[in-house]
Amino acid sequence: MKKKPDFTICSCFALLALFTVTIWSYKAPAGIPGTSTGKKSPDSGAQLLKQVASIELPGPKGKRFDYLAIDPSRNLLFSTHLGAGLLYAIDLKTNKLVKTFNDLPGIEGIEIAADVKKAYTSNWLENKIGVIDLVQMRLIKKIPTESKPDGIAYAAPFHKVYVSDERAHAEAVVDTRKDAIVTTLHFQSETGNPRYDPISKRIYVNLQDKDVIAEIDPGTDKEVAEYAVGECRGNHGMALDVEHRLAFLSCEDNNLMTVFRLDSHQPIASLPQAKGGDVIAFDAGLKRIYVACYEGAISVFQEDDPTHFRKLGDVPVQKHVHSLAIDPATHKVYAPEEQENGKPAAKIIVFDAVPVP
Repeated sequence: MKKKPDFTICSCFALLALFTVTIWSYKAPAGIPGTSTGKKSPDSGAQLLKQVASIELPGPKGKRFDYLAIDPSRNLLFSTHLGAGLLYAIDLKTNKLVKTFNDLPGIEGIEIAADVKKAYTSNWLENKIGVIDLVQMRLIKKIPTESKPDGIAYAAPFHKVYVSDERAHAEAVVDTRKDAIVTTLHFQSETGNPRYDPISKRIYVNLQDKDVIAEIDPGTDKEVAEYAVGECRGNHGMALDVEHRLAFLSCEDNNLMTVFRLDSHQPIASLPQAKGGDVIAFDAGLKRIYVACYEGAISVFQEDDPTHFRKLGDVPVQKHVHSLAIDPATHKVYAPEEQENGKPAAKIIVFDAVPVP
């Protein structure tokens, strides 16, 4: 856990009141505007999300799940079942399973390319990228890649999908018009989650061994720069607040959630998250950040404004829940379970977000 800073006792009542309601505070590096954090109630976590549904899935119970993605144009949730080699498509209105895709060994990532009506999957156990036709709802092609394809991002204006070949220390670039790899970028680190920023028109990818973010120009497919992420260690998960030029990072090695500015290329806050943080997601409507943590919690943070963040709490969930997705239209949170109270399971849990002051 992050070390608490020391404070000097002040006779000023206003300062005393402010500091006594603050549980922890982030000290910004020199030259970076200070970022305040609000109070957190240790018992508030359970009140932040309310379970409203459970979706049973047909795959084998007790097998590892991974990423989820939402296709708003079709009102579908896609969930990858890594240990079963399956991909599920679920109707968000009815919570009913509408399609199960098989022959996707070790499927980890899933990304929607809405303009070409396709989805792309990263299939670790066969080191291939799957291409799914969303009109026909069928697997149409597999593209060989290097080693352990994982996170995926889509740069729509460039018609390019970026797939992190994690163990190859690489980023494979797929042209969605040809469904072929046009180039592969290599780094001196395992590659974590990539994201496309439509404002800068850049791809950002976590280099988790170096504790930096790499910036890629999709126009040239060249690395532009690398940026240190402060005290974050093992930056694997990434989510963006595009409007406010922010990246939220899940730091696996030291259990922090770090806020990184995309315009100044500097970290501005680091807040403690539950152990085993993996996938991180941002609800732009509620200004909430969620981190799915493997040890049995979803850590929830609030963006009060672009320079002020606070932790709201840790929502208890089943162990091994390390992925989630948010429906921006309803603010519902979806998380897959591979076990329930120690027994094997295969289901998606649906939560409503509970507002807090």
